[in-house]
Order: sequence, then structure tokens, then C-alpha cells
Amino acid sequence: MPVINAFKSAVNFLSAPQYLVTAMLVLLLVGLRSKLLWSKRGGLFLLVAIGGGMAISYLDPNFNAVASLPDNVPIVGMIFLVGFFFWFAMNQAYENDRRIAAGLPTIEAADSAQKVFSWPDLVYVELICLVVVMAVMIVWSIFLKAPLEEPANPTDSPNPAKAPWYFLGLQEMLVYYDPWLAGVVLPSLIIVGLMAIPYIDTNPKGNGYFTFRERKWEITLFLLGFLVLWCTLIALGTFLRGPNWNFFGPYEFWDVNKLVPLNNINLSEIIWIKMLKRSLPNFWLIREIFGLVIVGFYVAALPLLLSKTLLRRFYEKMGTPRYLIGVSLVLIMISLPIKMYLRWFFNLKYVVNIPEFAFNI
Repeated sequence: MPVINAFKSAVNFLSAPQYLVTAMLVLLLVGLRSKLLWSKRGGLFLLVAIGGGMAISYLDPNFNAVASLPDNVPIVGMIFLVGFFFWFAMNQAYENDRRIAAGLPTIEAADSAQKVFSWPDLVYVELICLVVVMAVMIVWSIFLKAPLEEPANPTDSPNPAKAPWYFLGLQEMLVYYDPWLAGVVLPSLIIVGLMAIPYIDTNPKGNGYFTFRERKWEITLFLLGFLVLWCTLIALGTFLRGPNWNFFGPYEFWDVNKLVPLNNINLSEIIWIKMLKRSLPNFWLIREIFGLVIVGFYVAALPLLLSKTLLRRFYEKMGTPRYLIGVSLVLIMISLPIKMYLRWFFNLKYVVNIPEFAFNI
């Protein structure tokens, strides 16, 4: 028992967002370069490790109470589905890279030579899928209760009050950004950015077949945004955000009376009060000049600087308009983990805080 309790305490400690997001980022960057991980043996190891860990975790009453909630059961299934298709795509990508290096056709090119008729082959497959999915949904609806709750009551608010699972990533972003940015600007940029990908990235390599070697940067950036900054935030908001929106470890009891002191501070307060030992200026431009310079450099000057240094190859290949749009979207995406780390390690709330115009970054 002492060993088990020590293990649970260690997992609860490492599940803090600053460690969890860092671990996901490191595992993603290291794992993408590991061919063994995406082999069949690697997939079996991941299935046993993750599935076995989840099954054993259900023996803990605190974990079971959260993971077994009707609203959270689909998220558990989503974790395995995302993990499986991620592994399958990388398995196909590395196999195609091996085939291309050996001068062989890709898996997709070899399969395209075989004809599949709509009738009866495709129709039979779709019919079987329809029957299986209906059976799963019927069994699910019988054994998993999902009763309708009472009408919204302003005098009785649930704690924690959570959005539907597909909005939990955005709700988590509200912790680090102004509501206008997290709820309107950033979601709009996500949608526009996804629509703009085919027009920004016109590289023909990888079209119609899986590959990693030919599109390392593009795949890594996409997975960074999808897995680390979207799926991880959804799982974090589902299983680790408890009463009063506090963080709780997976084996920790959700105590309503848990108090976490918040000493968030703006950049202007750090510079003027703590560093310069002066009171905050009344005029907003002088007060926030340091934050405005940092944001201006990050948004306007950094893309141009990168075009002459690290991203020079992309700038020459893509041209000025497509490069500026693409790198701006990437920098906005990267600003989320930057803001998260600033909050976790320095208690920084806003880089720019101009309440006079409701402008906060």
C-alpha cells in the first residue's frame, strides 16, 4: 500500500498542467522520430501500457468517480480512438517512407490498382458498419444513463460548470486569455487557418499517401496544435479540472473546499512596481508600452526576422504573401503555450492590460 500511495501521489503531482503539457510536447517531438514506436510491436506496447494503466486506474475510487460519469465516458473512448488513428497514420507513413527509399510504390498506389465496386462490395461494408454502430449505440444507451437535467436555474449553478466536451479546450483557454480573444478571435483564426492550409501549403508531396519524411515540419506543427493544444486541453478540462476550476490529480478527491491562492499579476505591474519601484502611470500608453513593444515585435517583426534566418527556406519556397500568412498563424498558435507557461511559472496574467478599451492580451 505505501508503494501504491507513493505512485498515486507522484502521478497526481506530475499531472499538474505545467508538467503534463510539457510531457506531451516532449513525447510528441521525440516519438515522431521513433520508428519502433510506430511498428506493430510499438502499437501493441502502447495499447497494453495505456489500456492497462486505464483499467487499473478504475480501481481507484476517485479516478472511477470522474472517469465513469456519463458525460466523460465518450472522452475515454476518444482518447483511444485518437491514439489508434494517430498510430495507424504514422505506421503507414513510415512504411511508405521505407517503400519510397527502396524504389517501391506506396501502399496507396499499390491498392489503387485493385478495383472495388460500389455494388455489392461497398454497400455491404457500409451495411455491416451501420448494423455494428447501431448495436453499440443501443447497448450504450441501455447501460449508460444520461438523464436530462432540470431547466437552467441561476440560483443553483453546478460546480464545476463545464462546457460540452468539444468546447472544453476553449474553456481552458479562457484561463490564459481575455474572453474576447479566447472565445471569439482565436476560434475564428483556428477555422480560418484550417481553411487556408490548402492555399498556403501547396507542396504536392504527401498528396494521396501517408508520409512523414517528406513533410516533417508540416506534420509536426499540425500534431502540435491538434494533440497538444487541443486534445490535451480537452482531456485536461474533463478529468483534471474540478470544483472552482482548480486542478486535481487523477487519483485526488475533488474537494469543494480546496483553496488555491492566485497571485496573478500583469507585465506592467512587474516592470513598473517590482523592477522600477514606481507606481503605475495613469496614461495607458505609457503604462503598457513594454507589453505593446513585445507584442508588436512578436506579431510584426518576428516573422520578418525568421524569414531571414530559421525559416529562410520556407520564405523562398512559399513567397511573401503565403509565408507571412502561414507564419503568422503558426506564431499565434505557439503563443498559447507561451502564455500558459508564463501563467504557470510567473503568475503572469496579461502582457498588455488596457481596461480603458477592453483590450487585454
